[in-house]
Amino acid sequence: MGIETGWIVLGLFWGLPLLHVCLSRTAGPWRSAPGAECPFSPRVGWIFLVLMLGPLGWLLFVLRRRPRAS
Repeated sequence: MGIETGWIVLGLFWGLPLLHVCLSRTAGPWRSAPGAECPFSPRVGWIFLVLMLGPLGWLLFVLRRRPRAS
């Protein structure tokens, strides 16, 4: 495998999912809720998961259960 192929694989399996989470409207807000004990927002949490788990983190993001409107 050449260097170019390696960069393409990294871009496809880490870069594009990370970009998807960063630009997605359903990822949650960039800031955490006022009074929340966790300093990270939902979107930052998803970005961290995609960074650490790569394609598996992105699959978790895509296949997560979304809250249903009542």
